[in-house]
Order: sequence, then C-alpha cells, then structure tokens
Amino acid sequence: MTTTGAGQGPVSTTPAEAATLTESGSPSVSTSTSASGPLDPDSAARVASPEVGVRWPPAWAMTGGALLTLLVATWWTLPGAVPGLTAPGPLIEYGLPVARLALDLCALATVGLSLLPRFVGFDDPERTEAMLSRARSWAVLAAFGWALAALTAMVLSAAEVTPGEAPDLAAYVARIGAGQGLVISAACALVYTCFGLLAVRFGEKVPAELRIAVAIFGLLPLPVSGHASNWYWHDISMVSMELHVAAASAWTGGLVALGVLLARDRELLARALPRFSRLATVALVVVAVSGLFNGLIELALSPTTRLPGSLFTTHYGLLVVAKTVFAGVIAALGANIRWRLLPGVARREATAFAAWALLEITVMGLAYGVAVALTRAAVV
Repeated sequence: MTTTGAGQGPVSTTPAEAATLTESGSPSVSTSTSASGPLDPDSAARVASPEVGVRWPPAWAMTGGALLTLLVATWWTLPGAVPGLTAPGPLIEYGLPVARLALDLCALATVGLSLLPRFVGFDDPERTEAMLSRARSWAVLAAFGWALAALTAMVLSAAEVTPGEAPDLAAYVARIGAGQGLVISAACALVYTCFGLLAVRFGEKVPAELRIAVAIFGLLPLPVSGHASNWYWHDISMVSMELHVAAASAWTGGLVALGVLLARDRELLARALPRFSRLATVALVVVAVSGLFNGLIELALSPTTRLPGSLFTTHYGLLVVAKTVFAGVIAALGANIRWRLLPGVARREATAFAAWALLEITVMGLAYGVAVALTRAAVV
C-alpha cells in the first residue's frame, strides 16, 4: 500500500503500518514510547484492557432476598413483652439484625472480590486488569462498610443489654464476648481496607492471598456474637461455626462476584467458573454439614426442647428446617450450573449462566436472612 506525504512522492507502507493511520491520515502515536521514553507496562495494560460489563441484578437479589426473610423471621420470632421489664424497642429489635446482615453482606462481598484474581489467573494481565482494578476498588468499599456495620452492631448490642439507658460500650466490650468479637472483626476489616488501598495503587503486587487471609480472619470472631453459644459443646461448635461462616462467605461471595463482573465476558468466565466450581463443591459440603450440626446441637442440648419434635414445634427448629431446605435448593441449582452449563461456558459458548446464577444467588439471599435470624432466635 502507498501513501503520499506533503511535498513528497509515494511512500510505501505495510498493512500493519497503514492500520496506525488515524481518520485524518496522520499516524497515531505509539503506546510503547513517548517523548520521555517507554511507557509503564502497567499503564499500557490498563489502556489495552476491554471495558468491564457489570450486571447489578445479582447484588440486588442477594440483598433483597436476605433483607426480606430477615425482617419476616425477626417479626415472627420476637418474644412477647414481659411485665416489669423494659423492652429494647423497635430500633434495637429490627436495627440490630439489619446491622448484622449488613456486616455479613459486606464481608462476603469483600471475600468474593478478593478471590477473583485466583479465579481468573495472573497470566493475562492485559485481559483481566480492567476487571480486577474495579474489583479491588469495590473490595475497599465493602471492607470499610463491614467495619462500620460491625461497630454499629456493637453499639446496638450494648443498647440491647441496658434498655432505656445510654449504652456503655466499654463495659459491653470488656465483659461480653460478642462485643469483643465485633471489635476484632471491625479491626480486621480496617486492616483489609489499608491493604486494599495499597492494592488499588499497586495492583496485584499486593498479593491476593494476603487480602483473602485478612478477610477470612475477620470472619472468625463472628460466631461469638451469635451461634455456638452452648457451652457443653462449645469448642467443637465454635470451630464448626467458624468453618461454616468462612465457607459460606467464600462460596456466596465468589458467585456474586462472578455474576456481577464476569457474566458478560465469556473468555474470563470460561477461566474462572471451573475454578470457582471446585471451591463451591467443597464449601457446599462444609456449610451443609456444619450448619445442620450446630442447629441440631442447640436443639438437642436445650433443657426445654426434645428432638425431633422441636424441629417443628419451635421457632428455632423451623428456621433450621427452612435453612436446610434453602441449602438443598441451592445445591440443586449449583449442580445444574456445574454439570449442564459449565461445559458450554468452558467452550466460550452462549449459555444461561447469568439467569441460573441469579436464581441461585436469590435463594442464597433468602438463606442468609434466615441465618441471621437464627443468631437471635431463642431455642424454645
């Protein structure tokens, strides 16, 4: 191909050189050099990265489903007024479980977004950097929200202990394990926020494994503030619930992250979904076994109830049954994605992954709302 310069004869160019001409006929500026020398490779990768297609319905489905079941279950399990005792009031009765739900949702978002680099891999930064950059920024916001929600839950919990009086936060944290657990969780969330800000600035030079470890560690104190309260099986129950919370956050957060950030990108989804599916299989087993174990232990060791009748005659038992049913539905939906849709996703074909993932996430949200209600339901 030939081009004609101003005041010059025909100049031979190759097809690759001709492709760099702009619409005005002038050569475009190369991205590999500048007036001051070579550009930063990370900057070039960011320029070359494709636009990220974000789908918000999974996030709204998770939040809406969880909030719906939490409010209904909280209303259903509220204890009746006791003459002579000051009731906490609606702000505490409903605000505390909502704050705890916000904590859980922010925590699972932090964990899920932190797992994305492990799902998509590190071998093609030009393809993944735009998506991972957004995930790192969102993870910082989620972690900060986690810290705020934990501190809010601590204030409301302290107010619940002394209804009608100003909450004594120092005494609550010093004397009650739930307060200490919330403080530790909030501190871990703030530590994650610092590491996350460094990751926003320096990318994956701040290892994803470090951020995941900090986020998971921040989840471990949470069972102290809810489940695992029966002292006969305290140690085993605590370990079981810590595994339950960590596995549920990785599983649910990972799927929500895939649904929001990767559902429209067949190439990245083909890389990430097989790896996530292996994690989800292990997490499903851990969540189902540990959740059922703890629910049955609470009912079995309660002096006022007797199994198996208490599963269907108490609020706590019925919530355990509801959560178990939701877990079964989630398992069936997950199996459909793994065995029916995953082969097509791996071949970069158009599939119904987004729709099935949205349905699974919605049921996960319903289960999360029931789980938060269980942390406050009386075993009677």
